[in-house]
Amino acid sequence: MATQTENWIERGSKVIAKNYGRYPLVPKYGNGCWITDVDGKQYLDFVAGIAVNNLGHCHPAVMVAIKEQVGDLIHCSNLYHIPQQIELAELLCANSFADRAFFCNSGAEANEAAIKLARKYSYDTYGEGRSHIITTHSSFHGRTLATITATGQEKMQKGFAPLIPGFSYATYGDVDALRAAIADQTCAIMLEPIQGEGGVNLPPAGYFKAVRELCDEKNLLLILDEVQTGMGRTGKLFAHQHEGIEPDIMTLAKALAGGPPIGAMVFREKFVDSFGPGTHGSTFGGNPLMAAAGVATVKTLLKPEVLSNCVKMGDYLVQKLEALKSKYSFIVEVRGRGLMVAMELSVEGGELVKQAQEKGLLLNCTAGKTLRFVPPIIVKAEEIDKMIEILDSLLAEIKI
Repeated sequence: MATQTENWIERGSKVIAKNYGRYPLVPKYGNGCWITDVDGKQYLDFVAGIAVNNLGHCHPAVMVAIKEQVGDLIHCSNLYHIPQQIELAELLCANSFADRAFFCNSGAEANEAAIKLARKYSYDTYGEGRSHIITTHSSFHGRTLATITATGQEKMQKGFAPLIPGFSYATYGDVDALRAAIADQTCAIMLEPIQGEGGVNLPPAGYFKAVRELCDEKNLLLILDEVQTGMGRTGKLFAHQHEGIEPDIMTLAKALAGGPPIGAMVFREKFVDSFGPGTHGSTFGGNPLMAAAGVATVKTLLKPEVLSNCVKMGDYLVQKLEALKSKYSFIVEVRGRGLMVAMELSVEGGELVKQAQEKGLLLNCTAGKTLRFVPPIIVKAEEIDKMIEILDSLLAEIKI
């Protein structure tokens, strides 16, 4: 007799688009760092919805906020003033460089908004012809036409030509390359504080300070894509805070509401007039339900013990992965910040992910040979130990 998992996969194969390479797992319940599938099997989750469930699955504060809000009002419209949205904007602005917030539904939409704001402000300030944006190779900014163009990876762009004009790419971590890419048409530089989909690539020391100075020198806007790195993932609320700099525009999504879909672009007051009525919008962006979840999430993340656990457990995870590196010659490097950690291999990592799932561990492989570890930032040492135990048993089977 077929399992419930097999039945759901069979049903989905007949009606769902095939744009995802899905693993044979049908989740039903989530709690903290654990997922239970429809057949009752438990999995230790070190993917966290791809860095979305930073507070773990079904965090009590987020669930209470959602349940209470559902009973009052789920959606109205941005034609009206939404208290939950205002409170979320106040929290984000009070705890960042920003003065204003725009809400949408995803990271790609937040980046679209940032691209539009940068171009519109440049148009308002300098006139036509100054709309060029520099991003970097191996970056990832989303899947819309504008954001795949901003993404410096050809594999993401193949088959979707013509792409949106006005983007060019420089080497990540190389300030001289950015400077060389600047032209009279350039209005902004758009970067991830740590490249996520590109393989958890960290910048060299001093890079972002130099980029900030370059933007100030050339009157360019600095846009930071914190869709994956923000909301406590690296041990600070926002990853750029490690660098001692501030952007002009920042984008957020993923973990902003603890699971429900929401995106945000936050920015300085000086740009507010360039986003007047009719310039941009989102039907669902920042609606009462999503914003209420966001308020609960941010308030929880602001508790000191949450971010301190991320730092402590991040150090512990790196220590344990470094021990594996000393044991296996095909582990090239361990790198990361907080609980955004990678283990680069000299062998393909995709099969390891499949084998780990069979043993009850959910992992992610990006850039072909890089295992990415982004567990909930509430993870405990014993859960890291369990992950390492399973991973070690799989690595021991690799023959090179």
